[in-house]
Amino acid sequence: MEDSLTKCPHCGKTNRIPAAAAGHPRCGNCRRDLPWIVAAGDADFTVIAEQSPVPVLVDFWAAWCGPCRMVSPVLDKLVLERAGVFKLVKVDVDTSPGLSRRFDIQAIPTLLVIKNGSVAARQAGAPPAAALRSWLDAALSASPR
Repeated sequence: MEDSLTKCPHCGKTNRIPAAAAGHPRCGNCRRDLPWIVAAGDADFTVIAEQSPVPVLVDFWAAWCGPCRMVSPVLDKLVLERAGVFKLVKVDVDTSPGLSRRFDIQAIPTLLVIKNGSVAARQAGAPPAAALRSWLDAALSASPR
């Protein structure tokens, strides 16, 4: 688990963001919520995603996947728009085969919403931005299974 550096979209200050924390990240300068984007793998997924205090959007992707590269900027925009609401966790299927098997990933990109340690929603493929936004909003507002 590595911390990452994130520039605050509100004041421009660079902040160190932990991969896992008890709350959600806020800017040390202006105190506004920060987007939370983390990479996870087989070894640290449980701590980063399943034990997260906020809902998690998991992106199963690969560097060679064209549709994954199309969805990634949309996900980055969504986490920026909804800073403090959810955490975006990116899982590279090539380096995390255990997670791919565990979640039965058959196609990429595959997106999961995890709330309170359980999968609340699943989406395979690269839908248009508006459809992805609607799916995410519905998944975040639904009760966990």
